[in-house]
Amino acid sequence: MRRYVRALVLCTVLVLLSVLYVLSELHANRANTTPLLRFSSSSHTNKNNDNRPQTKPPHTADRSRGDGRNAAPKADSAGRREEAIHLAVVACGTRQDEAVSLLKSAVILSNRAMRFHLFAEDQLHSSIKAVLDSWPASVRQKFSYTVYPVSFPSQDQSEWSKLFKPCASQRLFLPMILKEVDSLLYVDTDVLFLRPVELLWDLFMQFNSSQLAAMAPEHEEPRIAWYNRFARHPYYGQTGINSGVMLMNLTRMRRAHFKNDMTTVGLRWEELLVPLLNKYKLNITWGDQDLINIIFHHNPEKLLVFPCHWNYRPDHCIYGSNCIHAEQEGVFVLHGNRGVFHTEKQPAFKAVYDSVREYSFGEDLVTSFWLPLEDKLNETTHTYCGKISHLFTRALNQSAGFTLRTTLLND
Repeated sequence: MRRYVRALVLCTVLVLLSVLYVLSELHANRANTTPLLRFSSSSHTNKNNDNRPQTKPPHTADRSRGDGRNAAPKADSAGRREEAIHLAVVACGTRQDEAVSLLKSAVILSNRAMRFHLFAEDQLHSSIKAVLDSWPASVRQKFSYTVYPVSFPSQDQSEWSKLFKPCASQRLFLPMILKEVDSLLYVDTDVLFLRPVELLWDLFMQFNSSQLAAMAPEHEEPRIAWYNRFARHPYYGQTGINSGVMLMNLTRMRRAHFKNDMTTVGLRWEELLVPLLNKYKLNITWGDQDLINIIFHHNPEKLLVFPCHWNYRPDHCIYGSNCIHAEQEGVFVLHGNRGVFHTEKQPAFKAVYDSVREYSFGEDLVTSFWLPLEDKLNETTHTYCGKISHLFTRALNQSAGFTLRTTLLND
């Protein structure tokens, strides 16, 4: 009898040891893919506005759906509270002028309150604040802003900061840095709004219960697309996605677990980034955008794809028009990637950028912005993009402030 008791005890001990071993292995594997991400928390907020992001407090944010409905500082004509738009931009190196022009285009066209989250190198903080604070009071009342230092995980900080373009990968860490912000619109500095920002922001309302981000396709035409011809890593869909204009439900991104090809268990966003870079850094070309493509390749149900006229780039017209939504409705967001805002390679893009940069607040929008822009665009018809540059101004004509154009020209 004692032999059976001893055998039973021994088997029980062996089973317990086996269970403990398996649990320890799982913990070790997860620990290896869960880097400690530490970020600087210092920032500079404009003194004319409240220092806190205008969002729901952490204990109430996204309690039910996580659909990006932030608290707003004003009400509409029906007495309903409008949501504040949270817009994030990262400006490093020589990108300050682009960032300022981007913000100018946003406040020119939009009537909804906006909160700007500006990430910049330390030496740019004072000059960015000086420019924004110099804008007329009637303009500044439309927005508040905070300037943050650029910050990356303590490990591999140099590698992250130089990935593709200086500081571009900062966008990957926004869910962990802006912890009290529910939802966010991130845009590259080489972007200009040609329609009110709130129209893009309202796409959050199209998210289903699984989606936590929205972007446009990288290409519309597979025959000239990059990812399906050259990528050496997984990418989203048929032609990939472009991360230059990105709606991010940060609350959902912080909560979600993402499928991946490194572990059998889902990883949180902050657990995923470092091991993803370590695995693919020798195979990626477009830096953080490639990492985003890899993530949503494995998690397509978490992404909403919006039309190309919300992220219109030279590829949409350089070889002929291939953005159907722009042909039908006009260009809503102009993305001058590859430096086309600053060269003569695509003069139609440069014409729009120069017109925004040269416009001074307080001047008449039609005579000081619209008409000079049309004159510039008329000089670009020798290029493919210039031949369809009326698509650039079609959306502007529908925006507040430009509705007097027809009256002015017909008088």
